[in-house]
Amino acid sequence: MKNQKMYEADDSMISLIRDNYSLLQSLGCFGINLGFGDKTVRKVCEEQGVDTYTYLAVVNFTINGYRDFDDVSKLSIPTLMQYLKASHAYFLEFQLPTIRKELVAALDENDNLARLILKLYDDYTRAIRSHMKYEEKTVFPYVEDLLRGEPLGNYDIETYSKHHGQTDSLLRELKSIIIKYLPSDGLHNNQLTACLYDIYNNEEWLSHHAEVEESIFIPAIRWLEKKMKQSDVSAKISSMISQNGTNSEALSEREKDVVVSLVQGMSNKEIADHLCISINTVITHRRNIARKLQIHSPAGLTIYAIVNHLVDISSVRL
Repeated sequence: MKNQKMYEADDSMISLIRDNYSLLQSLGCFGINLGFGDKTVRKVCEEQGVDTYTYLAVVNFTINGYRDFDDVSKLSIPTLMQYLKASHAYFLEFQLPTIRKELVAALDENDNLARLILKLYDDYTRAIRSHMKYEEKTVFPYVEDLLRGEPLGNYDIETYSKHHGQTDSLLRELKSIIIKYLPSDGLHNNQLTACLYDIYNNEEWLSHHAEVEESIFIPAIRWLEKKMKQSDVSAKISSMISQNGTNSEALSEREKDVVVSLVQGMSNKEIADHLCISINTVITHRRNIARKLQIHSPAGLTIYAIVNHLVDISSVRL
């Protein structure tokens, strides 16, 4: 049964560990060292260079499924990257090899079924390694490019999301075979039971890892991509205006009101009602706007309104 407490920055770090010993594994992945005494989560994170908001988002999500990060822009993508990379290293370099050693020690090497179990485990290991290596060679470098502000290419996080899934069917099969078909006794039975227990823990850990990627990491990168695209569009629009509109006559405040109304998709009558003027006055304003700006299309007026901060780019469908 999950602990239903949602942890906050002013809780002591030791209380998190006492309540949820499984967090010991994630501490290292965040780069948090033990020996923090009775310090709060905020203090420990600040001293060890970890973003507190992101740490708590991951912790509360993995423990209780809390999605306490309504403002995805507050998530630290560098902290998430550190966590995911370190998780990969822990899993590939320690967890998988350790369980294999336990299997070898618990199984009879002369038993054909035992050899098949090892083969199944090796197949599972290759599938997990391939999935994680793809992330390290493709996804992580892409995100690092985004963080550096480099232009977006053809790849995006949606491509990764569509192909992101847990590769745990082989592990379920392995557990089932061990439980159902592999008799053992004495010392080997104890070793096999302990190994099976570690396999279950391994499965739970990998499930949490995949959920963090799906529910926290991917949304954070979607937000970063959107921000990058908006910045890119805004820069291009600014360039267009600076090249083509530097000599345009300034609009009056009423004409600016008309531009905003047009960008919002209002008709002449709707603009007249909204601004409490006649339709003929609206038409006159529109003629003056077109003459002053030399812009006649709705798209052109939208660009003008964005660059001159009459409307916010995030509210415009691009």
